Amino acid sequence: MDWQRFAERIGVMAHDLLEQPSMDATLRRITGSAAELVAGCDAAGILVLSTESVSLAPTEPWVAELDQLQRKLGQGPCFDAARPSTGERALRIADFTEGEPRWADFVAEARKWGVGSMMGFLLYTEDEDFGALNFYSRRPGAFTEASERAGVILASHAAVALSAARTHAQMEQALATRHQIGQAMGILMARHNIPENEAFNQLRAYSQNHNVKLREVAVLVCEQGALP
Repeated sequence: MDWQRFAERIGVMAHDLLEQPSMDATLRRITGSAAELVAGCDAAGILVLSTESVSLAPTEPWVAELDQLQRKLGQGPCFDAARPSTGERALRIADFTEGEPRWADFVAEARKWGVGSMMGFLLYTEDEDFGALNFYSRRPGAFTEASERAGVILASHAAVALSAARTHAQMEQALATRHQIGQAMGILMARHNIPENEAFNQLRAYSQNHNVKLREVAVLVCEQGALP
């Protein structure tokens, strides 16, 4: 492992991640970098566990299939890495041909897809967990301890970039919501000749009475010119 070259490329990646225009672009840059920077990696993806498991920005379609398989079976290194409650932040299956008692069912099924080895790393910051960054190889024994160290470093940079991208997206959404609500208030004020506070109270009352988000009420008013 040429650590000097790896450090240089990680530096370029870290800068690029913060320059991405959207969350989706950030995710694609992360998984693309994983496949490029870690020797032996044939494909990568991000597994997020919530009500349902979601495979984000997979570099190959079969990555999403394997992520869903782990969710279905309730086992696998990426599935466990995505659950911070396990206390493990880096998990690896070095060789699928040798089996792995901890994830026996997953290994047996994944071998049919031609997977030889894989790694999973928790994406986290001090404030939040995002899921797991996953590396797949067709070759048994492709990932070594050096590969795992490289994965930890890459996952750390990726988590910081994801946190920044999420914060930016939330700010943009908040500004868009504020703008839409302001437009809706203006429509109601003009239509009913009422003051600003009364227009806002009407929007809020409709939101509460109909269990509809305030932003969605504002969109309806902007589209229809009045409250439904």
